[in-house]
Amino acid sequence: MGISNLSPCLVYGLMGLCAFLSVSHSLTLDYYAKTCPTVLQVVRKEMECAVLSDPRNAAFVVRLHFHDCFVQGCDGSVLLDDTITLQGEKKASTNIHSLKGFRIIDRIKNSLESECPGIVSCADILTIAARDAVILVGGPYWEIPLGRMDSTTAGYELADANLPSANEGLLSIISKFLYQGLSVTDMVALSGAHTIGMARCENFRERIYGDFEATSNDGNNPISKSYLDKLRSICPPVGKAAENNITAMDNVTPEVFDNSYFHMLMREEGLMNSDQELYSSLLGMETRALVKKYAAEPLAFFQQFSDSMVKLGNITNYDSYFTGEVRTNCRFINT
Repeated sequence: MGISNLSPCLVYGLMGLCAFLSVSHSLTLDYYAKTCPTVLQVVRKEMECAVLSDPRNAAFVVRLHFHDCFVQGCDGSVLLDDTITLQGEKKASTNIHSLKGFRIIDRIKNSLESECPGIVSCADILTIAARDAVILVGGPYWEIPLGRMDSTTAGYELADANLPSANEGLLSIISKFLYQGLSVTDMVALSGAHTIGMARCENFRERIYGDFEATSNDGNNPISKSYLDKLRSICPPVGKAAENNITAMDNVTPEVFDNSYFHMLMREEGLMNSDQELYSSLLGMETRALVKKYAAEPLAFFQQFSDSMVKLGNITNYDSYFTGEVRTNCRFINT
C-alpha cells in the first residue's frame, strides 16, 4: 500500500515518528551545556587522578568503551552487574578476565551525581573518560557528541559474538568491524590503541608458540629472539596457573599513546595473532599499507584514530532512546 492510500492521521503520525526518531538519535556537542555545564571538567579531574595513580588505567577505560560500543551500541550495558533478573556482560568469556576500570567510572558517576544528579548518562561518562584517558597518556584530542541514554538490558551472548578475539583471523575481525559500521581503516586505526595496555598469557600463548619465530624477520633478529624468550618466560606453553600473567602489548613505550604499535607489527613482533594479522596476513594488502602509513606518519595515525573514535562512540542502541534511562548507579538499572 502506497503512502498516498494511508489516512492523513496515519501519514502525519508516521512523519511525526520519523521526526521524533531523528531528533532523539541526534548527539550534540552542547548536550549538557545547560543541565550539567561542568561535566567535562569533572570527568577530566577524575581521570587525571586515575591515570596519575596508575597509567594502566588509561587502557582499562579505553577498552571498556570499546567493549561497550560493540555490544548493543554505546549504551553503558558493559557496566551492568548481574542481578536476579539480568545477566550482564562482565562474565562473558571475552570480558571476564580482560575488563577492569569499573571503579573509575563509579567514582566519576558519584562526583557527577553530587554536581548534577540524574543528568549525565553512564554511557556518556564512559565515552568522555575514554577520550580523556587517551589524552592523558599522550594521545590526540577529539570532540565528543553527547546525549546517549543508558540501556536497561545487557547483551551477554552478543559480547562473545560481536567482540574480536586474540586469535581471530583477519577476515573475521574485519567482518565484525563492518557489522558495526566501521571500515577497514577504522579497524587498523582503532587497533592502534594497543600501543597502551597489557595482555594476558592466555591471549598471546598461541602466538608465541606458533608463528612468532617464523614471522619475526626469519627468526634471525637477536632483538626479536630476546623478546620472544622474555614472553615465553612469562607465559609457559601449558598450565592454567600462568594464564593471568601479563605483559605490555607495546614493549617499547607501553605507557605512552604513540605509533610504536605499528612499528612492532612491521618488525613482526605483534603480541597477539589478531595484531600481527594486520601486517602479515596474505589477505591484508589494505591493512598492511595502513600499518606502514601509520608507522611512518604519526600525525596521520592520530587524526584517523580521533575520527574513528568518534565513529565508534556514535554506534547507537536505538532501543535505549525509548526504554533507556540515566542510571543513578552505573552498575544497576534504576528501580
